[in-house]
Amino acid sequence: MGNQAVVCLWYEKDAKAAAEFYAATFPDSSVGSAHKAPGDNPSTEEGAELTVNFTVCGIPCLGLNGGPHFKQSEAFSFQVYTDDQEETDRLWNAVVGNGGQESQCGWCKDKWGVSWQITPRALMKAMSNPDKAAAKRAFEAMMTMQKIDIAAIEAAVKG
Repeated sequence: MGNQAVVCLWYEKDAKAAAEFYAATFPDSSVGSAHKAPGDNPSTEEGAELTVNFTVCGIPCLGLNGGPHFKQSEAFSFQVYTDDQEETDRLWNAVVGNGGQESQCGWCKDKWGVSWQITPRALMKAMSNPDKAAAKRAFEAMMTMQKIDIAAIEAAVKG
């Protein structure tokens, strides 16, 4: 068995509900096994669901029902690349519309506090444009947005 790493995400109590939402929303995502606490601990009682294995966009994760001791922050986010405005809208609206909140520059949070960057590939291409002035215009346009508007980014590149 080779080395394997997973991202461990701390939830107050709803790790499985979060995993089920991610599996229903994001491509290449699924819910795996859940495990109950073998004994009482500071966050759960014996027999309560303690962890759930899940995958988000191909990234293996472990959701821990750890109680209210630690909160999510923007210091960690999933950056999800999208191919077009329809996919960008669908993912953004799913996260925000399920009790989440909008932020700036393509960032939003789900109702569990996990941060997401819903990032069109067109934005990444625009900001890495060899024409530095065009890249700067794209960046400046992005800085005014919450959800990314691909047409506005492309218009900014053209000047």
